[in-house]
Amino acid sequence: MSEAGTGTQQTVGYARRLNAWDASMVVVGGVIGSGIFLTPAAIARHTGSGGEQMLAWAIGGAIALIGALCYAELGARRPTAGGGYVYLREAFGLIVAFVYGWNLLVVNHSGALAAVATVFVQYAGAAFGVTVADPRPYAVGTIVFLTGINWFGIRAGSLAQNILTVLKLAAIAALIVIGLIARGAPPPSAAPAPINAFAFGGALMPVLFSYGGWYYVNDIAGEVREPQRTIPRALVFGMLLVAACYLLANFSYLAVLGHEGLASSMAPAADLMRRVFGEAGARLIAAGIAISTLGFCNISMIGAARVFQVMGADGVFFRSAGRLHPRWRSPNIALVLLAVWACGLALTGTFDQLLNYSTVGDWLGMAAVIATLFWYRRARAAEPVTFRAPWYPVLPLLFLAVVLWIVGVTIWQHPADAGMGALITLAGLPVYFIWRRLPAR
Repeated sequence: MSEAGTGTQQTVGYARRLNAWDASMVVVGGVIGSGIFLTPAAIARHTGSGGEQMLAWAIGGAIALIGALCYAELGARRPTAGGGYVYLREAFGLIVAFVYGWNLLVVNHSGALAAVATVFVQYAGAAFGVTVADPRPYAVGTIVFLTGINWFGIRAGSLAQNILTVLKLAAIAALIVIGLIARGAPPPSAAPAPINAFAFGGALMPVLFSYGGWYYVNDIAGEVREPQRTIPRALVFGMLLVAACYLLANFSYLAVLGHEGLASSMAPAADLMRRVFGEAGARLIAAGIAISTLGFCNISMIGAARVFQVMGADGVFFRSAGRLHPRWRSPNIALVLLAVWACGLALTGTFDQLLNYSTVGDWLGMAAVIATLFWYRRARAAEPVTFRAPWYPVLPLLFLAVVLWIVGVTIWQHPADAGMGALITLAGLPVYFIWRRLPAR
């Protein structure tokens, strides 16, 4: 039995029930949402040829793998619930960890959950040939449904995640096979233009966003068996599988639509399937996208609730959120609080703007988590570790450089959104001091 949070000793703790397969499905499910079905068209508009398109996805995959390798060492060092929050708390102090958790609570995880639940409703409607005029109440129903599943503990949530992830991989595999068999893309109308560094940089940003999400397995490390070995294996295997899926899917789009056709598409997966099977094909891939987004919602809820539970155990969130269900070992109060806030965002429709605001804070939070690796290597040098990120410090420094570049480009292109994001992040500081001075809640 493990502790539910290092700030509070409990008689009920997390149980290690997830094996390597479960953990790998968490990694894959946390990365693959709707991006690979839609984002390649945006990348094509920023690139000058199919080769450049593939290069962007290959570089994005390599950078994401570097991030996953760094998280693998962190997970092996501290295989407890809470992920990045725990690493930041230990390396840089509770206030830094709180601001990180504050962003996850107010915007990042809750906003993503509300947004992707809405996307799920829209694609589920498209799969059945129904136009959903107002997806908001159905998005709320989706969030409540997933909360109910995860109330019964990690085995219930993991079983749902495994099923949804296998189905989404099957949908991507079908898309790849059908595209490679059908082919028939028209030849390019002009010779490929030389690579434009600025435009190529713009293409890499959405690619990297599509590769994000591998860190959810670190959030649930307290429920993984043999975590020092399982977490690194799951992260490496999961990210290699995702990269292979993304590269092959892009190759399939190019084989059927061509680079110019891909650039002009608003929904490349639907256009590919429609070209081969007509409207029935478009509805079929809409079902695949719906399944994929539902899986992302599920793992986002699983990971976020563990972070908020540890915050509650540390006394920087509701104390009740720090407790686990005595039978199911689930962070049931944290789940409910997360669901309530996400439902509010879904009903008001404010999540889109909040997610725009959160871009800078999200990536800076990821950079801060990776930076804890330098602290662990120095302050815990004698600590036995089963996995170390290779080519240290080159790889983490490269990842940090890329993140800072993304943040700089985002600030340059969207200064108002970046400014609002900074205000949301800074708002966490007075909240922290107020919360610490309140009586036990």
